[in-house]
Amino acid sequence: MRLDILTKEYPPAIYGGAGVHVAELTRALRDRGDLDVRVRCFGAERDEEGTTGYPDLAELAGANPALQTMGVDLAMAQDCAGADLVHSHTWYANHGGHLASLLHGVPHVISAHSLEPLRPWKAEQLGGGYALSSWVERTAYESAAAIIAVSHGMRADILRSYPQVDPERVKVVHNGIDSELWQPRRDDEVLRRHGIDPERPSVVFVGRITRQKGLPYLLRAVEQLPPEVQVVLCAGAPDTLEIQAEVESLIAGLRATRDGVVWIAEMLPRAEVIAILTGGTVFVCPSVYEPLGIVNLEAMACGLPVVGTATGGIPEVVANGETGWLVPIEQVQDGTGTPVDPDRYVADLAAALVEAVSDPDRTRARGAAGRERAVAEFSWTSIAERTLEVYRSVR
Repeated sequence: MRLDILTKEYPPAIYGGAGVHVAELTRALRDRGDLDVRVRCFGAERDEEGTTGYPDLAELAGANPALQTMGVDLAMAQDCAGADLVHSHTWYANHGGHLASLLHGVPHVISAHSLEPLRPWKAEQLGGGYALSSWVERTAYESAAAIIAVSHGMRADILRSYPQVDPERVKVVHNGIDSELWQPRRDDEVLRRHGIDPERPSVVFVGRITRQKGLPYLLRAVEQLPPEVQVVLCAGAPDTLEIQAEVESLIAGLRATRDGVVWIAEMLPRAEVIAILTGGTVFVCPSVYEPLGIVNLEAMACGLPVVGTATGGIPEVVANGETGWLVPIEQVQDGTGTPVDPDRYVADLAAALVEAVSDPDRTRARGAAGRERAVAEFSWTSIAERTLEVYRSVR
């Protein structure tokens, strides 16, 4: 079977969990040896057999980013001739997958990593392009042969957002983790190079600066942490100038009242992220929208317990009281995920973090349990096999 995978992100251009998912799933599928797996990704040509990069069309230079995306999708769709099945990831590639299905008469499978109706803040970033991205996603979802949700929470979101979709076409296959790549590796030199004191407890955050990741709530919660606790923010790629300015202001305010506030804005090599996770006390995921949260699996595989919001797919990864702490949240039902009572959510988040840094023995035990859970339940080999089952069901 020839499988064409369509994606915006692909190594070395990865900035989120969807890109990690595509890279690892592709590797696991190719390792089987019985599939012809071709990757079609955005950007420069890749030095990898079976992988093709597609730059933005010169004719659309300066156009709205959503239109530029749709231009790349046209070229991708044309090149899918000869595929037996196309599999697209995120709205950026959904249009290419949908057009390829119509043009070449093959099934189109979508992996749902996020949903445009649940990210209305993207209108700040795309302007009228958000209406285009929403149309692209809705059209592709309502027409796809199958949709893979990365969690049961995401499946519920899909059916709520797109009631025209047949529930029988929506399958659940969780994200995964390579527990050989992601495992505890202590490197105090890496910590010191980034301004982190290996001898002090630390709360670690890894994620993009976007509304869904909830970073401003975390920064407000940090004010309530004991003074000896460091906060390490591996946070970059802001969606908009507005949220960047908000985060910069909150970090400046924290630094005026406490030390040990470390902000790393650049994308770090995996080895350095692993060192930071290994040297941390607890990982925090304050997301208000998170279909699964692959960063939580990465932290768990490195032996770090997780304090995460009880929303989306996070409770399917983080076992409350066993591998971490789940922070309750009541959310406004307008698609933004905004807490009904932001102050209460910040207080509950702070309380969970204080509990985590105040009992080292319990925290280490939950970290060890998280590593065991990541290894046992989220391997890419098993996830590739479950994905293949979805492919077989539509051919």
